[in-house]
Amino acid sequence: MFADVEADIYVLVDGDDTYDAKETPTMIEMLLADGLDMVVGTRISEEQAAYRFGHRFGNVLLTRCVSCLFGRTFTDMLSGFRVFSRRYVKSFPAHASGFETETELTVHALELRMPVAETPTVYRSRPEGSASKLNTYRDGFRILVTIVKLFKTEKPLAFFSLGSGLCAFISILLAVPLFDTFIRTGLVPRLPTALLCVALMLFGAILLVCGIVLDTVTHGRAESKRLAYLTIPAPRRV
Repeated sequence: MFADVEADIYVLVDGDDTYDAKETPTMIEMLLADGLDMVVGTRISEEQAAYRFGHRFGNVLLTRCVSCLFGRTFTDMLSGFRVFSRRYVKSFPAHASGFETETELTVHALELRMPVAETPTVYRSRPEGSASKLNTYRDGFRILVTIVKLFKTEKPLAFFSLGSGLCAFISILLAVPLFDTFIRTGLVPRLPTALLCVALMLFGAILLVCGIVLDTVTHGRAESKRLAYLTIPAPRRV
């Protein structure tokens, strides 16, 4: 739909009657008044059944993961009520296919340094006779995997540096007793361990080189995406 629908402003909302549609004009006005590219409806609910503790906890945990990896995020990263500008929609690649979509929407805005905002919106229970498709553990795990994939794609140097550092640390940890034995006796009796240490250190070096190369590629890709994004005018009142 993002590819086919032509509009200046897009409203995305879950079709289960849990969000307050009356907030839509307010969110659109905020988008236009401040020249934003996305406004997120932050869920506020007093109904325990509407927003279960497991879902609240998972949302906070995943939101903090994104904040740690990408530097900043939203209060309610997984909200299904959003308003977008045209230049946001037409620059969004839309790779995700399930509940991971909200994560991808968030990271896309963070990556391109878009002006965004949040506004509180009432969140209520689903209508009687309907059931949520969200599985707390299965979909939470899928969202976590998506965050890791996006971290690898958008920040490859940091991602591969972690792997490189881990390999180097294990290699040094295993090499310490070997080095101590060599200093005292001049022998290396545990040859397999010595070979493992060398292999781990070399693998760590390869991971670091991969991170450096991919970081250069990612910066070039991000610049191209931002320039394409900036060619579309910002939202404004007509």
